[in-house]
Parts: sequence; C-alpha cells; structure tokens
Amino acid sequence: MTRSQHLTLMGNDGMQLLVEQFCALLRETHPDARFHVDLRGSSTAIPALASGASDLAPMSRLPWRGDAATFRSARGYQPTSIRVGYAGHGPRVGAKTPPAIYVHKDNPLAGLAVGDLARVFCPGRPEGDITFWDQLGLEGRWTGRRIHVYGLRDDGKYATGFRDTYLHAPVYVAHYETLDSREAVIRAVADDPFGIGAIGWLETAKVSDAVRILPLSRTAGEAFRTPCLDHVAAGDYPLSAPVAFYFDLPKGGTLTPLIRDFLTLALSGRGQAIVADMTRTREGYVPLCDADLLVERNRLSQL
Repeated sequence: MTRSQHLTLMGNDGMQLLVEQFCALLRETHPDARFHVDLRGSSTAIPALASGASDLAPMSRLPWRGDAATFRSARGYQPTSIRVGYAGHGPRVGAKTPPAIYVHKDNPLAGLAVGDLARVFCPGRPEGDITFWDQLGLEGRWTGRRIHVYGLRDDGKYATGFRDTYLHAPVYVAHYETLDSREAVIRAVADDPFGIGAIGWLETAKVSDAVRILPLSRTAGEAFRTPCLDHVAAGDYPLSAPVAFYFDLPKGGTLTPLIRDFLTLALSGRGQAIVADMTRTREGYVPLCDADLLVERNRLSQL
C-alpha cells in the first residue's frame, strides 16, 4: 500500500463516530484506502499534525494559542482548516451547551452585541469600557451597580481561547474574577444578580436554575441569538464553535488526492447528512448552513 492510500486522523475523541462514518463513505470510492483513527482529545490534534504524526486533525473548537504556537514553531506557518459543521446546541437535557454568556435569571437585559460584550470583559476599547449595568440601559436596582465579571482562569486554555477568538483582546478587565471550574462560574452568577459569566460545554441545569443564557448579536442592531438549534443551524449564533478538520498545507502546496476527496465528501450532501444524523446525539453536531457550506466548498476548491 502506498502512503497516498493511507490517512491518519488524530484529535477530538467526541468526533469518533463522525470520523468513522466519513471514512466509510470514502471507502465506497476508494476501496483500497486505509485509515488510522486515534482520537484522544482536541488537545492532541494540532501537536500531532505539527509533528507529522497525522494527516488530518479533527477538532470541535478553534485551536488555542498554545496549539497555534506549537504548529507555527514546527512549520513556520499556521495549519489550514475546513469546517464541516457546528459544535453543539442547547440548552438540552443530557448534553453540554456550547460557549455562552450567562446572567442571573432576574437580569432584564435583552441581549448584547459581541462588541459590547468585549467592552464588559476586556479593557481599552476605543468606545470605552462598560463597567456598570446602567450603561447597558438597565434601571431600578441595577442603576449604579457594577458588573461583576466571572470566568475560568486565563491560563492558555478555554478562557484564553474565548478572549482571543471572540473578544479580540490581549487581557481581561482587572475585576475579572477567575474560578476553578465551569460549575463554579455558574454558581457565582446564580448567587449574584449583578454578575455575568462566560463559559462553555456544561449542562447548566444540573448546576443551577437561577441563571439564563444572554442572547447575543454579531453587531449592534442585529437580532439577538442564542445557541438553540434553530439559531446554530442558521449560522447565526455568534459564539458557535466549528466542527473542522485541520491539515498541513504550506504556501503554494497542494492537498493530496485522498485528503481532498475526504473533505469533499464531508461537504457533500451525504457528508452533511452524516453530520445531521448527530444533531440529536450527546455531541449535537449541526450541519453547515447553506451560506457557510458554499464558503467552505469554495475554499476547498482553491486549495
């Protein structure tokens, strides 16, 4: 067997069934193809790709800063990716809700644009910081009350990735209170009517019923969206994480035929149907909306 007939995939263990079904689909047109699937977690995906141990790195989140630095140090450029879906939706029983912003259930704020969210969580925006609830139009008991900001440690993992990816800021505000677990963030907001927390991948209802998800919009004036299935499936939820495959493609390089065919099938009608079959599972993967699917197909055609 030649190397061109073999694919090694290392990355997110939650994508095991999805990867196996994509491999089975590819075998229909490539009966001699062989696959080595070793999925131990997203933290293994980019390092394995950087070392040359894998051909494709399946992930259901964007690479953290350390992931990107590892690959860049080894290769001198960033890995390339193709999205095949969105990672999760909720809240729903028995499954973890993807990244979201939480406030106390009594907080009347209708929603926030992501730009204003960044002004709450991070300092130094040209428009100014948002530190009081009445800056967001809240009245009554919220007048003159400071916004208490909660989240995980800014240690290169979730909180750092969230800040880099969605808030586009170098640091959190000085009064950002770091907690040791996702559950602790939810409990803090549940106990604090003036609190706000950023967290993901937690079945919040198991921790507290005293919080709610704050709807978000990409820009001011747009309709607010939540991570419910309808909004995620439409490609409208601002904090949706991608289900994607990363690969090593130097500038001017070309994909191997087997990798190209694998990704082409994942973006085909049958491939997207495989993603859709997982929407009601615990992982909750959602196929790409028509606009994003066209974007990814066009990107792949140019690689």
